[in-house]
Amino acid sequence: MHTLFRPFAIKSSGDLARLGVILALFGLILFGALRYDHFLSPYNILSFLRYNSMFALIALGMAFVIITGGIDLSVGGTAAMASVVAALFSPVHWAAGLLAGMAAGFAVGALNAFIITKMRIQPFIATLATMLAAYGTGLLLADNQSVSVSYDSGFTVIGQDDFLGFPIPAWIALAAYVLGWLVLEKLPAGRHVLAIGDGEATAGLMGLKVERTLAAVYLASGTLAGLAGVILAAQFGAGQPTEGVGWELFAIASVVVGGTLLTGGSGSVGATLAGALLLAMVFNILNFENGLGWISLSAYWQSVIRGAFLLVVVILQAKLMTRRKTA
Repeated sequence: MHTLFRPFAIKSSGDLARLGVILALFGLILFGALRYDHFLSPYNILSFLRYNSMFALIALGMAFVIITGGIDLSVGGTAAMASVVAALFSPVHWAAGLLAGMAAGFAVGALNAFIITKMRIQPFIATLATMLAAYGTGLLLADNQSVSVSYDSGFTVIGQDDFLGFPIPAWIALAAYVLGWLVLEKLPAGRHVLAIGDGEATAGLMGLKVERTLAAVYLASGTLAGLAGVILAAQFGAGQPTEGVGWELFAIASVVVGGTLLTGGSGSVGATLAGALLLAMVFNILNFENGLGWISLSAYWQSVIRGAFLLVVVILQAKLMTRRKTA
């Protein structure tokens, strides 16, 4: 089979889970198309892609982190802080806002990398601490309020305009996923990430640069979260220091629903994207269902359903791992 489709080739239980999330995504799309009149309208499709590009970006960074056996709880706080930083720099130039927001994310990623690789603190604790620090920094910079962006510099084009009939945020996310797929599937760095997930000690004995690879993964996660924050500010016209709550859970759920084991060692960029789109599609369908008037479900059901998805997948993963060990 051609290597482009290798992440979805059924060779293991993980591959079966990845195929399952893709089939589930197409099943939801088919359900929506048959049930709702305007589900496949250009407006709904473009709005869906524009908004959910932010979540796709943080899910991509989280995928690489989880594949190494780690976790990054700071992505939500990082995105919120980056949105404020981007808004503050947006009057200078649109590029200044973009680079400043990404630099803020890079800084949080660098701090995570230092704490985890040099201070030997567990990723859960390290990124929990930096999550709180990022939220606090964002609130301090914003003086506990939204920060308006500059409309004169063209900064809002990043989040609100289209290119070739496709939302610019979606183009950005697509480019990031293509790059992520190339790294994981085609470059030695991707094999190093997978090897570390199978076991850091073993990877070290193989001569791999474990600390350098882990640092790169957390830097990438932070930078992608910063980019998501830039899109957040550009799309809604303001830096949002209180946004990002629960984004880390969405990212984790997207990765795990996509078939990546929380224990690390395997994963797929394409299936992670499918997982992110699947969870976002559930919320989109809830909006349409409310519009029909048959039922009235609040937006909070989104969290309930995401939690249920995550719980079911983790339970299935645990059973599959137990069978693998006893086989």
